[in-house]
Amino acid sequence: MSLSKWNIAIMATCTGLIVANIYYAQPLLVLIAREFNVSESNAGQVTFFTQIGYALGLLFCVPLGDKLERRGQILVMTACAVAALAAAALSVNITMLKITGFIIGFTSIVPQLILPLAATLAEPSKRGKVIGVIMSGLLIGILLSRTISGFVGQHLGWRAMFWIAAAMSFAMMAVMMASFPKNRPAFEGSYGALMRSVLQLVKEQPLLREASAINACCFAVFGLFWTTSVFLLSNPPYNYGSDVIGLLGLAAATGALGAPLIGRIADKKNPRIAIGYGIACVLGSYLVFWAFSTSIIGIVAGIVLLDLGLQGVHVSNQTRIYALMPEARNRMNTVFMTVSFLGTSIGSGIGLWVWGIGKWTGVCIAGLAITLIAVLIYSLTYNRAGEAQKEGVAG
Repeated sequence: MSLSKWNIAIMATCTGLIVANIYYAQPLLVLIAREFNVSESNAGQVTFFTQIGYALGLLFCVPLGDKLERRGQILVMTACAVAALAAAALSVNITMLKITGFIIGFTSIVPQLILPLAATLAEPSKRGKVIGVIMSGLLIGILLSRTISGFVGQHLGWRAMFWIAAAMSFAMMAVMMASFPKNRPAFEGSYGALMRSVLQLVKEQPLLREASAINACCFAVFGLFWTTSVFLLSNPPYNYGSDVIGLLGLAAATGALGAPLIGRIADKKNPRIAIGYGIACVLGSYLVFWAFSTSIIGIVAGIVLLDLGLQGVHVSNQTRIYALMPEARNRMNTVFMTVSFLGTSIGSGIGLWVWGIGKWTGVCIAGLAITLIAVLIYSLTYNRAGEAQKEGVAG
């Protein structure tokens, strides 16, 4: 089966609505802290545990897409996510919310099962474009989740957002059941052999290691910003409520809309060009955040730069790794996305730590330092990764 525009649109929509599950809590942290009478940093751990759950779900469940029937796995994980979201809405204390947050993250890995499925069904000459469109859905889902969540939290309370998320995920499960094709993978070994092969891929594929490391740094500064920005904007001089803070997701979505264009560049040229520009945008965003910390226009401009840069890095890296070994796309994606979202988790944790020490200045210094690590990795591996990319495209 080849992918029609309708198939791609459905995949992008499902990807965006389900990945949003792991970000709804971010604009709600102040409301959660007030209800449970805990500090903002303590409430912020809900997002940290959700990201850790997502990373572990990527590591232990996504590889199964190379072994199990993919449509069935997608439906089971979505059903589990619905149950976890309902449990979060019923939380009686912050500990229960952290635990359910972890489960929400672990079960909301469906987008990373959809992407390899789409890459398998797409024509090779259009793979980057297809990935770009679905990634637009994913990142718009991530970013608009904050807008929706902030508005709902301000007017209906934070628990209502989790109930709404459970209902939307249930609806997406029905859509996927009706529209997704069955797809039989080729791996026939045991689960242990499957996981050992994941480690073997890390050992044998330098391009995979390089792409994952750069992505981890960029996802770290992404998590760093979105975890701490709610604290910046809820305090003077802004004093915004969760509904206004959530509107910043609309600005971020502007950058996310660049994914299809970036995908076309990755199809036609060396994707490393887009990666270099993406890292530069991320670096620039934190300079803007630091220089214009008291200007909402400056913050919005920085958000557009940050998300455009993240798109450039992520879509291009994902196109590169999918070109390496078609029969191992789920396992490749496991390594790539597990490392990337561990980066997000670490970035969120660093953000909570540096906010307690140096507030927004500390956040900006940390963001610049992590991005410079990405610059260093990109520079040191340029020639070797460029050669590996040519081999992967040729294959």
